[in-house]
Amino acid sequence: MSSSDVETAPKFGTFLGVFTPSVLTILGLVLYLRIGWVVGNLGLPQTILIVLIASSITFITGLSASAIATNIRIGVGGEYYMISHSLGLEFGGAIGIPLYLCRTLSLTFYSFGLAEGVLLIMTRWIGPVPEYTVPLVAAAVIIVVTALSGKSASMALKLQIPIMIAVAVSIVALIIGAVSSGFRTPEMVSTYRTAHQGFWYVFAIFFPAVTGFTAGIGMSGDLKDPSKSIPRGTLLAVLTGAVIYVLIPVIFSTTNSVSFEELATPGVKAWTTTAFLGSVLIFAGMWGAILSSAFGSILTGPRVLQALSEDGLAPKIFSRLSSRGQPTIATWITGIIALAAVLLGSLNAVAQFVTILFLSLYVVINFSAAIEKLVRDPSYRPTINVPWYVSILGSLGAIFVMLLLNPLACLAAILIEVIIYIMLRRKSLGKRWGDVRAGFWFALTRHALIKLEGHSIDPRNWRPNITVFTEEIEKEIDMVYLATCFNQKMGVVSVCRIYEGRLSREDIDIEEMESNMRKALSAHNISAFCEVNVSPDFIQGAIDVAQINGVGHLRSNTVMFGWPNDDIELDLLIMIMRTISTIGRSTIITKLTDLKNRGHFRQIDIWWGGMENNGDLMLLLAHLLRMNPMWREARITLRSIVKDDAGKNKLEQYLSETIRSVRIKAEVEVIVNSARATIAEVIRNNSSKADITFMGLMIPDSGQEHKYTKKLIELSEGLQSVVFVRNASEFSGKLL
Repeated sequence: MSSSDVETAPKFGTFLGVFTPSVLTILGLVLYLRIGWVVGNLGLPQTILIVLIASSITFITGLSASAIATNIRIGVGGEYYMISHSLGLEFGGAIGIPLYLCRTLSLTFYSFGLAEGVLLIMTRWIGPVPEYTVPLVAAAVIIVVTALSGKSASMALKLQIPIMIAVAVSIVALIIGAVSSGFRTPEMVSTYRTAHQGFWYVFAIFFPAVTGFTAGIGMSGDLKDPSKSIPRGTLLAVLTGAVIYVLIPVIFSTTNSVSFEELATPGVKAWTTTAFLGSVLIFAGMWGAILSSAFGSILTGPRVLQALSEDGLAPKIFSRLSSRGQPTIATWITGIIALAAVLLGSLNAVAQFVTILFLSLYVVINFSAAIEKLVRDPSYRPTINVPWYVSILGSLGAIFVMLLLNPLACLAAILIEVIIYIMLRRKSLGKRWGDVRAGFWFALTRHALIKLEGHSIDPRNWRPNITVFTEEIEKEIDMVYLATCFNQKMGVVSVCRIYEGRLSREDIDIEEMESNMRKALSAHNISAFCEVNVSPDFIQGAIDVAQINGVGHLRSNTVMFGWPNDDIELDLLIMIMRTISTIGRSTIITKLTDLKNRGHFRQIDIWWGGMENNGDLMLLLAHLLRMNPMWREARITLRSIVKDDAGKNKLEQYLSETIRSVRIKAEVEVIVNSARATIAEVIRNNSSKADITFMGLMIPDSGQEHKYTKKLIELSEGLQSVVFVRNASEFSGKLL
């Protein structure tokens, strides 16, 4: 259907859209069937205490939901929309899918409750009826409320007005009957006549009474002004429910119409005995409250399914709207699932599980509001400000009640949500938006960087933060892979492309280039940062990036280059190395052959020259390399060359003591070059079969760069993969 058609769909205000469904769901079965039982077991003071504790948890959750609702423009989906746009789509889906099933099963549960109430009257009028009558009546209720809601949400909501009147009349009838019967002194101590398990057992039985306050939030997509209606309607419904749940115990505790022993018996008898005109007005109110709860479930459940569908977590067909803007297909699917659940028969166990899933929703709503407040994103500017510790208190309260109700069901609910989260996390989700997670990690990173600034980086803490310079990632993927191996997923690897040009040119699309770089890395399952820097000159650009890359102690301390196409480019790299060494940046130049796609590696050679302090860094890099799964079985051999046997033993002893002191497992081999072969020949003869060979870099005198690069080319010939290293780090010459 066209968007213009959707815009003509009726929108609702605070009273009809939020307050009415919320307060009628709160004033449901527990009000009529259990509140007298609570008073008869606990006495008046502890009953009021239970009401206040339970209402405080829901009120805090209502405040948290209101804070989120006043900060963003709420769309269809209610609680699911809030969470998915606060904690991310995966968290939203992990809560939204169980939430949809909860609302669907709630429809079945309330229909069963209404059917049993109708059956009770039928038994009085016409005598015993067959057992299958209850599920048949429940099925009929489901079909009727589904048909009405699927046709028009406005009609379904307007039907709740007479229902609210019936509930109000039943309460007034109770008050009139109680006053006309005279007064007595209330019980002030707990007797536990029929609730021998104690206070918290009674609390667990009562708590589901206050869990219906989110019914109005579920109508978010159908509200004229969600950010205004949700806070007002929700909080008013919670307060109204709390007042009534305090008022009714006071009435039962002070009236002579019913004894405390009779109150301690579960059921509606305390109401019908006390109320004016007896059961006539009471049953109308009770049935109306149950029917209203059923309407609340069939109105909000399909809208959660619609939102899931719009976000790609359910088939697209469920997001289709009728000409009146109603999610008709989602509504009928919900009705069909609720009808199928009728076959389960009794839903008492399911009802408890549903309550726990709703409570897990409250935990996450409070947690979302707390995180939003703690992270302090600039965009988080709610008109209702809730301190983070208040929201956390709400989460803890909901968790406590979950464990109180049923620890096993609590664990099962959490397990289901975790499984859904993991499944959604692994799935490629195309729809993304800004959520609090980015702000959370930003705040945590800032805090960590500030703390890190207070600690000096010495050899014990040093790790390579590498800036990898590359022109085309696909052609130099082995180098990026090697950098991440050195990094061990603990340091920082930044892949940088120096684009030679000027920023004033309009045809330079930096965002697209960086996006293509990220896609290339993702295709090879490599995690690294990507950046494109524009500079008129490659040398100056590389030097500038080496200086400024990173933040605080997470600045780049090592730069890495691939093997250039010609000698001239290699000369330029040596010039860059000379400059960045003065600012403490180490240099790695690599000449690699198909590293990433090979199997397990067996040999790592390090050639120790002794003239520079490069051996420290080469030894550390080799050790870090071997910590990777594909390199774990590789043997590190520390090699060096002497002219005669006189120096062999002394050098062997020195190198053995060195590797022993730095606690790196390696072998030592000192080669006597008695044949007076060139160094390149000796290295080639001993390391041609090594998977990777490390050699040191020196800084040649100015003007001697080309002569030195000729030597590097000669040294690298005949070897599989070569890593040239220049150590300019803090621990140069003092590796721990």
